[in-house]
Amino acid sequence: MRRTLGVLLAAGMAAALFALPVWAASSPSKLIETVGVRVAEIVKTKTGIDREAAIRQVLHDTLDFPYMGRMVLGAHWNEASAEQRARSLAAVESSEARAYSERLGRYAGYTMIVDRVIARTNGEWIVESRLNMAGGEPIKLEWEVHDSGQGMRIADVKIAGVSMFLTRRAEFDSYIQKNGGKVEPLVAALEARASR
Repeated sequence: MRRTLGVLLAAGMAAALFALPVWAASSPSKLIETVGVRVAEIVKTKTGIDREAAIRQVLHDTLDFPYMGRMVLGAHWNEASAEQRARSLAAVESSEARAYSERLGRYAGYTMIVDRVIARTNGEWIVESRLNMAGGEPIKLEWEVHDSGQGMRIADVKIAGVSMFLTRRAEFDSYIQKNGGKVEPLVAALEARASR
C-alpha cells in the first residue's frame, strides 16, 4: 500500500512539477530542481480551487502540450481536426490539473534530488532524480526535457521505469479503437472527465 501511495504521489508530481515559467530555467537540472521546490510550495500553501489553478498554470507553462498531443495520439493526431486537437489538449490539461491537485493535497514532506543529467542529440536531455518520502523507499523519476525552440519543456516522465507518455498513448489508442477508430469519442470523454 505504501508503495502504491508513493507511485501515486510520483505520478502527481510528474504531472505537476512544472511550476516555473519556461524562460526561468537555465539548465535541465535547474528546471527540475526548481519545479520540485515550487510544487512543494503549492502543496503547503494552496488548497481547493486555488491549488488546482496553480497546478494547471504549471502544466500549461512548462509541459510541451503540442508535442505530447501529437505523440500520444500518434497516427490519430493526423486524423483529428484542428478543433479536436485543441479540445483534447485543453481537456487533458484541465482533468490532469484537477486529479493531481487532489492527490498532492494528501502528501507533504517529500524531497526530490536530481542525480544526473544525460545529454542527448538535438537539444534533448534525460534528468534522473529520486523522490524521497518520509518512511518510504525512494521512487525513481526520469524526466525527458527538450528545447523545441521555445525554451526547455518537459516532454515525458518515467515513474519507476514507466513512461507516462506511453501509458497515455496506449490508453487513448485503446479507447479510439473501441469506438470505431474515431477520435471524437475520445475527445468527448476527455471533456467529460475534465468537467467533473
